[in-house]
Amino acid sequence: MGLNKKSVDDVNYSGKRVLCRCDFNVPLKGGEITDDTRIVAALPTINKLIKDGAKVILCSHLGKVKNGPNEGESLAPVAKRLSEKLGKEVKFVADYNVTGAAATEAVNAMKDGDVVLLQNTRFRGEEETKNGDAFSKELADLADDYVCDAFGSSHRAHASVAGVTKYIREKGGSCAVGYLMQKEINFLGNAVENPVRPFVAILGGAKVADKLNVISNLLEKCDTLIIGGGMAYTFLKAKGYEVGTSLVDDTKIDYCKEMMEKASKLGKTLLLPVDTTIAKSFPDPIDAPIDISVVDSDKIPADMMGLDIGPRTSAMYADAVKTAKTVVWNGPMGVFENPILAKGTIAVAKALAETDATTVIGGGDSAAAVNQLGFADKMTHISTGGGASLEFLEGKELPGVAAADDK
Repeated sequence: MGLNKKSVDDVNYSGKRVLCRCDFNVPLKGGEITDDTRIVAALPTINKLIKDGAKVILCSHLGKVKNGPNEGESLAPVAKRLSEKLGKEVKFVADYNVTGAAATEAVNAMKDGDVVLLQNTRFRGEEETKNGDAFSKELADLADDYVCDAFGSSHRAHASVAGVTKYIREKGGSCAVGYLMQKEINFLGNAVENPVRPFVAILGGAKVADKLNVISNLLEKCDTLIIGGGMAYTFLKAKGYEVGTSLVDDTKIDYCKEMMEKASKLGKTLLLPVDTTIAKSFPDPIDAPIDISVVDSDKIPADMMGLDIGPRTSAMYADAVKTAKTVVWNGPMGVFENPILAKGTIAVAKALAETDATTVIGGGDSAAAVNQLGFADKMTHISTGGGASLEFLEGKELPGVAAADDK
């Protein structure tokens, strides 16, 4: 899992050129940033580097960049917002080549404590390929040391995340993790590897297929596993229940049976919905008013679909959370974007908000739900990485974490 990594606190960066990989993959609308959470999350590490007197060279990707470099996915708006947040100019290198002559020139002109932001790393196709060595080396040529603070990208072995570390090390530089990465490793890693018990894991979301290894890994680690969301209906069908037109992955029925058997063999509690909120069809648009009713989970009519857990299930899940000392939650309990179908997710979020347990929200939709529903400040830790936190919960080694120096 890599829980013992060198952090920015272990290094003094005075006078050093430091390449810091951040996660500035922020939502943009008409060139304006609509949510700067990820920028704010990077500030403690950037401020530490500035305080040390480093020359701070920031890099990040933005968007998927399918059709080559374009102004719509430029990091220019991030440089502007960062300048405001830091209270000092962040010089932006607009060059689509990312590490070209303009970047070298900007870095050479830096004084201690200056901040430069490079262009979107995905503007260079090599960022995401197996042939990223040249780009990795070019990034390393700009710096003496490297800091990775982009947990949201740490599950990808990209040039700016993992590849660059080889070349920084070759020149005797250090590769550390930033405060945000450290926090993610501490909370997610310790929650799963060294939990204070009882340890309750809650999994929701649409598909069983997305969480196959997470279910299996968490069953071995937790005391109680709670299943909600669309994936619950595949489990219910595996129990022989009629699930109507609910979302089901028929290819995963046997897997769900295996997991129920595994829980039983390991002496773990596996909780499934006992009642279900149903409707004729999925709401369209997603937040449209919808007629619902609640039935027992083994009595879903053939022409109806389950779209949220019911009130008895909500109470049962909340009770399970009350007894916990550690709770990890990934995935909503229903179609939380619709106010009528958000009740299950709200009930679980409320239970987490009211417990004294360590509560870790595993990124993605559950993080969005907790933020939207107003419970964010009541959680111990909300992960910034959807895919990365899922892979962490699977027990996988993340390239961006593995690439950092051990203490």
